[in-house]
Amino acid sequence: MLTSPIFVRSLPFGLYIAFLAIEGLLPGWAPGFDVRWLYPVKVGFVAFALAVLWRHYAELEAWRLSARQVLLSVVVGLAVLGLWVSLDADWMLLGEVGEGFNPADEAGRIDWVLVAFRIAGAALVVPLMEELFWRSFIQRWVQQSDFLSLDPAKIGLRALFIASALFAIEHLQWFAGLIAGLAYGWLYIRTRNLWAPILAHAVTNGGLGAYVVVTRQWSFW
Repeated sequence: MLTSPIFVRSLPFGLYIAFLAIEGLLPGWAPGFDVRWLYPVKVGFVAFALAVLWRHYAELEAWRLSARQVLLSVVVGLAVLGLWVSLDADWMLLGEVGEGFNPADEAGRIDWVLVAFRIAGAALVVPLMEELFWRSFIQRWVQQSDFLSLDPAKIGLRALFIASALFAIEHLQWFAGLIAGLAYGWLYIRTRNLWAPILAHAVTNGGLGAYVVVTRQWSFW
């Protein structure tokens, strides 16, 4: 079980979700604790799990992308970024918009260590964790239970939409999340290489981090 294809692709994602739950409970458990510092712990645990389980991710062995695939991934990532910061109407949200991850103190001074952890985690760790779970596992598994033997190019529209819809409800901005899931999922089908959606996802998240810091629209975090 500990080396099953489903388990090794679900564990890092499960750890991330568990920390999100802890983050919501901490204000009541430890009122004096600065919850923002849980983010580096969270991505640290996820990164450690990915490192330990790395040898089980056969889909990451083909790490080379052609110049055309890199360009396509960057374009998709930037397009998703542009939509993400635009698609925030009330009906496109699952709940109320909160303060988000605000690395500034009461005087407005930004803690750049917190910013560095946030952007590094979002751009380097989260894309790996989420693409392994949502695209490599869920999207292929919906198409075929023996998902490891499935060529990504043979993923159908039904599997693409189901995986993207599930990916969408993981996010407050469900509509932007749906578009992102479809874009990353299509990229995986198109290139047959998981590194393409990982790169696109990293571009989106890294670019969003830069946008948030420049505009101070912390709610996007």
